[in-house]
Amino acid sequence: MDKIIRWGILGTGKIAKAFATALRDVPDIELAAVASRSVDSATEFAREYGATRAHGDYQALADDPGVDVIYIATPHAMHHENAIMCLKGGKALLVEKAFTLNRREAREIVDLARERKLFVMEAMWTRFQPAILEAKRMIDMGEIGNVRNLQADLGFAADAGPEHRLFNPALGGGALLDLGIYPLSMAAFFLGPVKAARGFGELAPNGVDVQANFVLNHVDGSLSACSCSLNTRTPATLSVCGDKGFLRLHGRFHHAERFTIAMNDGSEREFHFPRIGNGYAHEAMEVGRCLREGLLESPEMPLDETVELMGVLDALRAQLGVRYSVD
Repeated sequence: MDKIIRWGILGTGKIAKAFATALRDVPDIELAAVASRSVDSATEFAREYGATRAHGDYQALADDPGVDVIYIATPHAMHHENAIMCLKGGKALLVEKAFTLNRREAREIVDLARERKLFVMEAMWTRFQPAILEAKRMIDMGEIGNVRNLQADLGFAADAGPEHRLFNPALGGGALLDLGIYPLSMAAFFLGPVKAARGFGELAPNGVDVQANFVLNHVDGSLSACSCSLNTRTPATLSVCGDKGFLRLHGRFHHAERFTIAMNDGSEREFHFPRIGNGYAHEAMEVGRCLREGLLESPEMPLDETVELMGVLDALRAQLGVRYSVD
């Protein structure tokens, strides 16, 4: 692939704007095109963020020959349809989390990508933050000993109405898919594959989960205790615990720049690894690296893991009684 990676952005909402901002910090890229269901919205976005072309429908972006990779920034209820369309257009993909609404949809995207030999990655930006990568390296080196436990929480008090994507079942609303994916993904990142999950939740009158707590049993026998909430602000910390001490990520862990290692003898050390800009540049840089090296998936966020974690979310939603029309 050419040195310059030509990006397209599908969607013009808040997360699309954050990603477009981050692309300014990524070397050797071009924001080639943006698409919205409204040509006015696409044109305004292109003007503000410097996209070369503005498309008034998603199909036009999927068919744009001047685009190498598309960032799908629509609500997750649309990811399956959008991703299939873009893969049929021959485009590599970075798909915002949650990757899809369920495991079946995720499997279909991955199968088509592999059939067509196209790169796809879940946009779990947390896995590419410098502090997270260094924390993982130190844990793998045995800094806190034999790791057997993890605790993580992520929550905020949302004031959106029932029609908003956070609470609308037609748009895949609920705390698990919007927030729970973070502690789930990071638990798997630090402790390995999940063997079983058990969850409890509080549901809104329309049947979506407004908060959930869940416990994970990992393949190696270690345990994670996780929580997510759309009706309470939580500390948003993550702690990985071993027999020699623990490591704690600070400052809302999903984009942490600092972590502390506390040892059994009472000693503590703090580490600081700043992110680039708003933090989204790191996942874009990983996509660029993979494309230039001819990889079809990222070793840091492999596709089979994305599919399996969607299956864990399916199981947790079933336990809570949350069901979407595509299930």
